[in-house]
Amino acid sequence: MVEGFVFKQNYDFNDLVEITHILRSPGGCPWDREQTHESIRRDFIEETYEVIEAINKQSSEMLCEELGDVLLQVTLHSEMEAEKGVFNINDVADGICKKLIERHPHVFGEVTVSGTGEVLTNWDAIKKNSKNQKTQTDSMLAVPREFPALMRADKVQNKARKVGFDWDSADGAFDKLAEEFKELQEAIDCGNRENIKEEFGDLLFSVVNVSRFIGCDSEECLTNATDKFIDRFAVVEKLAAERNIDMKTAGVEELDKLWDLAKASQKE
Repeated sequence: MVEGFVFKQNYDFNDLVEITHILRSPGGCPWDREQTHESIRRDFIEETYEVIEAINKQSSEMLCEELGDVLLQVTLHSEMEAEKGVFNINDVADGICKKLIERHPHVFGEVTVSGTGEVLTNWDAIKKNSKNQKTQTDSMLAVPREFPALMRADKVQNKARKVGFDWDSADGAFDKLAEEFKELQEAIDCGNRENIKEEFGDLLFSVVNVSRFIGCDSEECLTNATDKFIDRFAVVEKLAAERNIDMKTAGVEELDKLWDLAKASQKE
């Protein structure tokens, strides 16, 4: 039992900061005390995706819980830095408050905007200035390499678009896609492994380019396509069981027939 700790009916953010400090303090939790930024890095990613899951499920109860888990990650990382005397949770709050005030001059200043488009334009300009991004390349390099690859490609392409480096229409994007597909086929024919990997990356990059022009989120579309594959595979597996077919030994043609049946059943 921690001396002096007061149990409450309801806790607030300050209590979370204090509990995190206790867990990391001598006499606290051995596991929490052993953690570093690197050791719980993946936890932060997982908790963030669980917030997205709650949003997708439209569950307020789940969202409240998962946002709490994200807050814990914020307080843990802040506590680690506080222990080193670098910064604390108040510095984190101070930084984001100042950023919000700076990037909303139409709310906290005298700037007038006509709508959302102008707000975003001003945001980008202020951001580039505050981060000393002198060129659009600097802006592209600022997109974290750690982002999901499809998301990063989309963001980089949009930054290129802002300075006019983009196709006039979807036709150009589709032509480039066909060109990259052909180059991948040629690389496969040559058998150069490194070249194959490079051309496959170019193909994926071009697919993301097409997604922008047709108004689709490539990350979301791939997620949905994977969901559809799993659902259809489940039907195939069920059909195979009903027909006493061993999927491991069945030929591709037989499984493809089951796939077509599954596909047809889902469209009914």
